[in-house]
Amino acid sequence: MSFEVIPAIDIRGGRCVRLLQGDYDRETAYADDPAEVARDWEAQGAQRLHVVDLDGAREGRPVNAAEVAAICEAVAIPVEVSGGLRTLEDIEGVVERGAKRIQLGSATVRNPGLVNEVVERFPGMLVVAIDTRAGEALTEGWREGSGADAMTLAREMVERGAPRIMVTDIARDGTLEGPNAELAAAFAAALPVPVVASGGVTTTDDLRVLAKTGCEGAIVGKALYERRFTLAEALEAVAAC
Repeated sequence: MSFEVIPAIDIRGGRCVRLLQGDYDRETAYADDPAEVARDWEAQGAQRLHVVDLDGAREGRPVNAAEVAAICEAVAIPVEVSGGLRTLEDIEGVVERGAKRIQLGSATVRNPGLVNEVVERFPGMLVVAIDTRAGEALTEGWREGSGADAMTLAREMVERGAPRIMVTDIARDGTLEGPNAELAAAFAAALPVPVVASGGVTTTDDLRVLAKTGCEGAIVGKALYERRFTLAEALEAVAAC
């Protein structure tokens, strides 16, 4: 399977935005219509989209549900949804709105048994997000430390049946300073399931490096929105990897 380049659509207040290192006070808005952004990424060749309800992540419940549903309806490619999913009911709702993958972060720390429930109810659809700073897993929209070691948490989630892990180095996210390839490689080597890298991708060379870490793919956000490279250039860069 070729390395996936997955455009991110982060939604706050109904708009497509990006945060710097997960800081809600350092936001850049890029578009008023996330569904139109989704259609554009699909037209440019995206095979999957990564959608985050930032308000939901902060409030602990789905907030931008209408925008998420509009994205799922607007495109034919699979949509992965994250942010504010804390209960099985939340997850059932987002699946009904069209999500093909569900990503859990904070909920896995506070209620690890939810992972088992989701794996049973929605086989193959779960992605567990391990958001880390200096080796610690963070929760609540990256605002709180969990006290849990990120790698240990990832291993526990895999033992509970998680079929896929996404690892984000929060210190790199939105900085355009390059990804933490060492972290990505460590997770890919240590875990028996596919790993997706996130945070810091700035150049197509970054994608080539990540493609050699053993990861399945990478989430790309700010670099695409700031036009550091086009999606077509990104896909071409990893095609031979």
